[in-house]
Amino acid sequence: MYIRNGIAYAGEEKPMLKVNGVRPMDNYKLWLRFNTGEAKIFDFRPLLTKPAFAPLADEILFKGVYIDYGVPVWNDGEIDISPEILYEKGVSVGEAIGA
Repeated sequence: MYIRNGIAYAGEEKPMLKVNGVRPMDNYKLWLRFNTGEAKIFDFRPLLTKPAFAPLADEILFKGVYIDYGVPVWNDGEIDISPEILYEKGVSVGEAIGA
């Protein structure tokens, strides 16, 4: 059990998930290192049809990814994506290489 802001929660508090490292790859993929120590590859192509991410179809813009407070961002912070989505939908590096 843990208490946050005067409210008691069951279980153990998990640290906030953050991206510690990011590298753009070919075919709109990102290599990511998380604060858990895990590395994953995230395929961004399915998101490029969404209006919020459509500008990233420009490969130069996509490759300009950087980390701001543990979150991958583009275009001076105008575009970002949550570390949780990247973690949940990303493929572990070992699995991605073996595939």
